[in-house]
Amino acid sequence: MDLASLRPFAGLTLPEAAIPELPNRYRGKVRENYDMPDGSRVLIATDRLSAFDRMICAVPFKGQVLTQTARHWFEATADICPNHVLSYPDPNVVRARKLDILPVEMVVRGYLAGTTGTSVLTMYKKGQRAMYGVRLPDGLRDNQRLPHPILTPTSKEFDGGHDAPLTPHDIVASGLLPQPIWDQVSAYSLALFARGQQMAAARGLILADTKYEFGLDAAGSVILADEIHTPDSSRFWRAATYEARFAAGQPPESFDKDVIRRWISARCDPYTDDLPAIPQDLILETALVYIQAYETITARRFFLPDDLTPVLDRVRRNLLGA
Repeated sequence: MDLASLRPFAGLTLPEAAIPELPNRYRGKVRENYDMPDGSRVLIATDRLSAFDRMICAVPFKGQVLTQTARHWFEATADICPNHVLSYPDPNVVRARKLDILPVEMVVRGYLAGTTGTSVLTMYKKGQRAMYGVRLPDGLRDNQRLPHPILTPTSKEFDGGHDAPLTPHDIVASGLLPQPIWDQVSAYSLALFARGQQMAAARGLILADTKYEFGLDAAGSVILADEIHTPDSSRFWRAATYEARFAAGQPPESFDKDVIRRWISARCDPYTDDLPAIPQDLILETALVYIQAYETITARRFFLPDDLTPVLDRVRRNLLGA
């Protein structure tokens, strides 16, 4: 697949998923959520690309890629941990169990990587060695494999605030999670990550780190929610070039989804200025990266639609038909 094959679908995006026939809408950063009368929740993955604390553009097929990649992993890990999926009425849609989402985001890291303030690399470069309840050895380099995968949980800010790093002691002592729930989500997270690394390696990829969200169902059972091992929630590197690039001090080769962010940052202050018009081909390049990520991770071909039916019309038809 190339840019030429995507150009006919440049306008086929889902920036919003407002469906008046569905009740109790909640608009997230990427997903639209509806709480249904039967106790289920409908999650619609839009094509929104968010950065710099605002919505930048809509990338064709992004929501479908995220939904279908997560589906691949939910099905491949159901023997490890129960998940929230009930059905897939549409390529962009999950009908799921309604859960009480736990206030801790479970991040698992296998490598010294990251750019945010809560990443182990950022904290390590500031001189910290004790973090998240673990101690890392001196002498590690950027993007080096850690002695073993570690849990680096953060508080999940539902009001748009910034996540904060936590230790297991913090989580239990503050009452964020009781000890049995913490033990369960910890075990699930490490087991899911191990399966993810194993399956990624078979596809020539390194799963460097990822995040998981869990919730409790009506019976109080821990259930995996949101998404799993998608290009948005996980850092994937190409295994074939990792060693040579690491030895040369170069960053690992990855699925580069930051083309648009870099382009904007080079032209303005994206937090204060009006954004320049983004070239269509730049948006399509990002769409191509998402599609290539899906095909590489899942070993399945991504099929472009046979017609130009608006995505929202298709989603509404499939949801109301279901």
